[in-house]
Amino acid sequence: MEGMLETRLPGDRILLRPVRENELDAYFGLLQEPEAMRLTGTQERFTKENAAAWLQKISRVHEDRVDLMIALNETDELIGEVVLNEIDRANRCANIRIMISARHSDQGYGSEAMRLMLRHGFEDLKLHRIELGVYAFNPRAVHVYEKLGFCREGVKRDALYLEGRFHDMILMALLEEEFRARS
Repeated sequence: MEGMLETRLPGDRILLRPVRENELDAYFGLLQEPEAMRLTGTQERFTKENAAAWLQKISRVHEDRVDLMIALNETDELIGEVVLNEIDRANRCANIRIMISARHSDQGYGSEAMRLMLRHGFEDLKLHRIELGVYAFNPRAVHVYEKLGFCREGVKRDALYLEGRFHDMILMALLEEEFRARS
């Protein structure tokens, strides 16, 4: 599917929207935050050039993913991203991931972004199942995901080698009927 991504999902305090051409510096800044990278298990070191190439790629419509930036309603400041990826239309399932800047964490922006993207996935994309993986060293995120209705389904033991040791990944999922029961 060709063309520019047009999806915009307004919330109370944030807007999920496509990336803009002039946001390379802000996006690259997010990719340089050590705590955000640690919590997402990201080990890659990004250059401005590969960040620019990635933004160019995700600014287009894709059948298997929806990448949206999280921006504050009041200032339009870019504070993170939320992504539905690995979209499997035949089985009506997808993976979801989120990254919020460290200085905007613990303010409810991540929960609001997740609710908006989950609604988009279940209502607009007609998904049945949305899953995620979260590292065991991030209990705050596990708590947020459980509050959103995600259920623990299992653990990938020693899934990530980071900071000199192995860490488990907790596998969680939310089904459409569970989402609707909470909406």
